[in-house]
Amino acid sequence: MLKKYCTGIYVLLCLSVNVLAGDGDYAVGKIPAELLKNADVVKRMEEVRFEVVDPGKSRLYHKYALTILNENGDKYARLVLGYDKLREIKSMDGKLYDADGKKIKELKKSEVKDLSGTSDISLMDDNRIKAHSFFHRLYPYTVEYESEVQLVGSFFFPVWDPLDNERISVIQSAMTVVAPADFGIRYKAFNYKNEPVIQNEKSSRIYRWEAKNLEAIELEYAYPSWDYLAPMVYLAPAKFALEKYEGDMSTWQGFGKFIYSLNEGRDKLPDAIKQKVHELADKVSDPKEKISILYRYMQENTRYISIQLGIGGFQPFDAAYVAAKKYGDCKALSNYMYSLLKEAGIPACYTLVKAGRGATYLREDFPSNQFNHAILCVPLQKDTVWLECTSQTLPAGYLSSFTADRPVLIINESGGKLIRTPAYSISQNTQVRNVTASVNAEGFLNADIKTSYRAVQQDNLHHLIHDLSKEKQLEYLKEEIELPHYDVVKFDYKEHPSALPSIEENLALTALNYASITGKRLFVAPNIISRSGTKLKKDETRKYPVSFSYAYRDIDTAAIKVPAGYQPEAVPAPVNLDTKFGKYSSSIEVKGDQILYYRSMEKFSGEFPASDYNDLVKFYEQIYKSDRNRIVLVKKDQ
Repeated sequence: MLKKYCTGIYVLLCLSVNVLAGDGDYAVGKIPAELLKNADVVKRMEEVRFEVVDPGKSRLYHKYALTILNENGDKYARLVLGYDKLREIKSMDGKLYDADGKKIKELKKSEVKDLSGTSDISLMDDNRIKAHSFFHRLYPYTVEYESEVQLVGSFFFPVWDPLDNERISVIQSAMTVVAPADFGIRYKAFNYKNEPVIQNEKSSRIYRWEAKNLEAIELEYAYPSWDYLAPMVYLAPAKFALEKYEGDMSTWQGFGKFIYSLNEGRDKLPDAIKQKVHELADKVSDPKEKISILYRYMQENTRYISIQLGIGGFQPFDAAYVAAKKYGDCKALSNYMYSLLKEAGIPACYTLVKAGRGATYLREDFPSNQFNHAILCVPLQKDTVWLECTSQTLPAGYLSSFTADRPVLIINESGGKLIRTPAYSISQNTQVRNVTASVNAEGFLNADIKTSYRAVQQDNLHHLIHDLSKEKQLEYLKEEIELPHYDVVKFDYKEHPSALPSIEENLALTALNYASITGKRLFVAPNIISRSGTKLKKDETRKYPVSFSYAYRDIDTAAIKVPAGYQPEAVPAPVNLDTKFGKYSSSIEVKGDQILYYRSMEKFSGEFPASDYNDLVKFYEQIYKSDRNRIVLVKKDQ
């Protein structure tokens, strides 16, 4: 994945810089009561100072103090600073205070751990971290940290996000940006109404933002993006430098030109690979089939690792390197696939994306480095094929919830352009389940269950199949089944890879006492394993909109054979719900010795006002109840 320098520095802001404030009085008794509400941490003070010395050098200073109220806040008592060829840690200091604000410890250099920043799947990385934590468990306590980091270039600008995360309140936080008067600074505030204070001093221009007395945000069910909730200021340069490269970030086109310049000339393939491309592709006339063949070749002959050497956090290793080493990160593999297609006469576009489920929000009106991943876009005459080049298992043309339905920046020689990756619709994100079962007179259940998962609904299962052993798959499966005293007799999966992939699951299970018996009566719940587990509480004070990122449809049919000699005594009435959040229907009938059950549930995507939340609670409550309806059968008198 792309090295997240813009957001990476934002992490430094959260975790790590010498500036203006001196030692504060951190007695917990001085914290206003309203800032203790819903808080695990109180930010007592924060001063961030970002200086652009010249286009080739910048500095980040940071000083902050956090009062840790309970064990949930302990993770914020750490100082973690990353460094590499583009970042040098000039200083780091820390102090620990007790509940009365009395200093009880200072950070010693010998206590700072110097660790590799390499992930488990990274073979090449010059990224390291210096880390420290005051291991203190007498609550509340306060940590104060101060650090300075020197940065190569003027590309890496911080994001000011004073709240940092949920359940953190803020007494005071400020950010100051200093740059040469002729250096273009761009900024945009969100959920923050104040304009910066701007001063001119000699040859510099100074910008300052400040926030005081921010109450903690407590996240709610189905909350929108953090960017929607929290006050923050995005910063970026207009023109900038990074090592030997220069660029202009004031437009997406300009930012794309910079990325294109990093990639230019890195698509040269070895002769043997060129020959292989033609061997595979020349005999095929259909462009989509060519793409699929070459994509599969790339998947079978490369693997993903993280490569973060110097500018390598942004610049891909060239195609010849990947061909020789048979590995690469998202940039290198996307560039390699681009090179294979180019050799086959198929043009493609290197593409930047903010990846991650739930990470679909991009500040489209503020061109800047908001991306963390690279994929490939292959425009055809009547269609577009998207390729996730870090996966060895995804089919060509399918993006999954990791990168689907969001704005992305496609790169070509003209620069960058924002377009949107495809969204998978409610008719595509389906789960279709058919159950054939029997219940005997002792309540013992025997069931064969066939389920087809498609598109986003198969994403998790796809990863389980490829990443977990059969034993671990069974453990996961059992966690999903809400039955007492049951046994999975067998299970297997069959994948159907395509641009709209699906997975078939075949499951056989048995369960003791599934049907309960009282005298002559047999109580049977026909919904065996598709019961909704969502129960919400009403909230008259809901603050934030309700947000659902993707739509889906579940359809269940079941035929359950019951013992001879029983007839229906009480059959639940059909249920039909139609709301702005989705639709639900279920019905139960008895035909001869079989209970026939039908269930359909549709969940819509979108954002709904907070005032509608209790309607959602009611919708889920009705589904929860209906999914547990039981039919009553009574044994006929002989």
